[in-house]
Amino acid sequence: MSTERTPDRILLGPGPSMLPPSVQAALSRPLVGHMDPTLVPMLEAISARLRQTFQTSNELTLAVSGTGTAGMEACLDHTLAPGDHIVVAAAGYFALRI
Repeated sequence: MSTERTPDRILLGPGPSMLPPSVQAALSRPLVGHMDPTLVPMLEAISARLRQTFQTSNELTLAVSGTGTAGMEACLDHTLAPGDHIVVAAAGYFALRI
């Protein structure tokens, strides 16, 4: 592991960003896969904090083990009915799916 010190500055651009040593150390630890049994209690704790954050007691407040895109797909899948039309704007382009 490198003993170089991270410069004392904050880069507020789109990246790369300077990481604090504690974050660098955390990133060097082994990954927990999405099917790892140790992930279940973590997701339950995150879901409980989400309920607290959004001030709800709904047990269906869930943390999604996936990318942000997977989370958005889950939201859309559970709020849209077959035959509904949506508008999707991606990377500044307009797309219409019928």
